[in-house]
Amino acid sequence: MFNRTDRSTLGIWWWTVDRWLLASALGLAIIGIFLVMAASPPVAERIGFASQHFVARHGIFLLIALGTLFGVSIMSPRQIRIMSLTGLTASLVLIMLAIVIGPEIKGATRWIPLGPFKLQPSEFAKPFFAVVSAWLLSLWREEKGFPGWAISMGCLAALAGLLILQPDMGMTFVVLATWGFQIFLAGMPLALVLILAVLIAPLIAVTAYFTLPHVQTRVMKFMDGGNMQAETAMRSFSNGGFFGVGPGNGEVKNHLPDAHADFIYAVAGEEFGAMMCLLLLCLYVFIVMRGFIKASSSDSLFLILAVSGLAMQFGLQAAIHMASSVHLIPTKGMTLPFISYGGSSLLATGVTMGILLALTRRQSPGGAA
Repeated sequence: MFNRTDRSTLGIWWWTVDRWLLASALGLAIIGIFLVMAASPPVAERIGFASQHFVARHGIFLLIALGTLFGVSIMSPRQIRIMSLTGLTASLVLIMLAIVIGPEIKGATRWIPLGPFKLQPSEFAKPFFAVVSAWLLSLWREEKGFPGWAISMGCLAALAGLLILQPDMGMTFVVLATWGFQIFLAGMPLALVLILAVLIAPLIAVTAYFTLPHVQTRVMKFMDGGNMQAETAMRSFSNGGFFGVGPGNGEVKNHLPDAHADFIYAVAGEEFGAMMCLLLLCLYVFIVMRGFIKASSSDSLFLILAVSGLAMQFGLQAAIHMASSVHLIPTKGMTLPFISYGGSSLLATGVTMGILLALTRRQSPGGAA
């Protein structure tokens, strides 16, 4: 496509980008189009829209997300840090704004209405926090006396506190896990990380259980095995078998209120079978492992922490979505990256993958500055 002597921005990008990561992300995006086409028409018709309403919107958001992915992936590590610090600050302000003026949807105030689009700022806070945390922790290890771990913990407390106020316990867990993983890689003793996890995680879980009625309801239904959505999703996998019942022939999506978003993995299981589910699982595992491998080959602590944290975060979100679909954990309204319908989710996933591609590009000497 480009000659190796091409020194244009696009030419340099093509010869330095990790094409395996890029191909995996594009593969997920293509699969997501077909799954939204299969899952969304019954949902659209139930709420009075044209059958292809969500398909068209998904296509528009996906094009913007892929454009964002490319735009971010050509940035330098220094530009990524500046963008992430600015983005995290803006996300925290917007999350506070959403709590104050956002409409309550299913017991949560996570969105800011922007005409026909609802912005969910917390989706963008995830990748920006991972980069800022990696930056602070790397400075802590490399600059004597710099309290990077304390500042990163302050950022964590601010973000987690706002997410709990929304409330969004799934997102809170992902952010906490990202920070814990990064600070362990940065050299914090494992015993101290485990102590923090034992103290913080149960406290948040117990507080959420006794103060948030919808959390208590979901946990109790999970323990009793009486969650209608989870049972319906489980039925889709038995209906689909190995190769599925065929595109558009599934019936479980007619009974799931969020089949195109929170339970799209179940639709994949019924209409395309276990083979599609395994393909999706393999693609997510590959992206995570590829990220870890690229991180381990870097000499920059910042790149190691940022790439590892983002890869783990990306995989953890996918794991939570798939685990709730097969009733391994209580149902959680978390999208499947690049697959589920959702404008904020798609755009934030584009940002996440763009940062991963930017930070895993082959760097010239001094390029990690």
